[in-house]
Amino acid sequence: MIAGQELRLRQIRKIACLLTALSLLVVLLSAWLRLDAAGLGCPDWPACYAQLLSSEPPAQTFGPLRLWHRAVASLVLVLACYLAWLCWRRPALPSPAAPASVLVCLVLALAVLGFWSADPRLLLVAFLNILGGLGLVSFAWRVVLASSPDAMPGRVAKLAPGRPARRLLQFGGAVLSLTVILGALIGARYEALACLSVPDCAGHWWPTAAGWEALQAFAAVNGPPAAGEAGGLSLHLLHRWSALLTLCLLGSAGWLALADGAMRKAAIALLLLLSAQVLLGALTVLSGFSLWLAIAHACGAAVLLATLASLLRR
Repeated sequence: MIAGQELRLRQIRKIACLLTALSLLVVLLSAWLRLDAAGLGCPDWPACYAQLLSSEPPAQTFGPLRLWHRAVASLVLVLACYLAWLCWRRPALPSPAAPASVLVCLVLALAVLGFWSADPRLLLVAFLNILGGLGLVSFAWRVVLASSPDAMPGRVAKLAPGRPARRLLQFGGAVLSLTVILGALIGARYEALACLSVPDCAGHWWPTAAGWEALQAFAAVNGPPAAGEAGGLSLHLLHRWSALLTLCLLGSAGWLALADGAMRKAAIALLLLLSAQVLLGALTVLSGFSLWLAIAHACGAAVLLATLASLLRR
């Protein structure tokens, strides 16, 4: 029986690894579609960016990019359902089954949101789509972690003793989540071009009083935001300050985790990804918001969340 469960865990792990890669591809294609408005009758970035907000969205044209996005998303749904079935069929494997079930719910929720995603003015739909895509990568990777050999019933994993690093990781993970939420709001509100300087925003270093209303994810977006608009500046500055705090907390936790052999590889990956994300964010702004740098920044956030999950599990 144990041998059969080990074989099933290996199968689950292989499918979960494939799902992680496909989910990351969904994030990439989704960011490309959102930024470049592919399939909505617009010219290339940045000429089309946010201009669709000022009028009724045109009918979708199913270009190659949009078709690829739908095909990959459909494959993710099929594999996620099969993965959950593998985890729950008797005898059930509760450790990978929990994140696999969340993964299925996320894919189904994103599929429902897809019915409204063609209208770029629906801020909440775009916001949830961005966060949902990042969640796909994170929970697919959590299934990979939960289907490791130490997840077998009766097998005890070796626990890392670094309590200070664990607390820093937990607190840093919370701040990272806030940073990701703020970044998703910037994307959903089409505020990427609101701040074109680093490290300040048009001479501002802290959000203005008039900009706090930009944090409302339920507000309607009726037109393209103006450059230097208070809400956009506030979101950018909050995102940057939150990212700086994330860098300090997770950087310190990663540095402490280097001393533990079981966590060293994940800690190195975390430190490299943190550095890459900060560099990508700065280069994206300094380049005038290069399309590919913006897409890489979005994908980097997904990989960073998955890496943090690896360290937290250990």
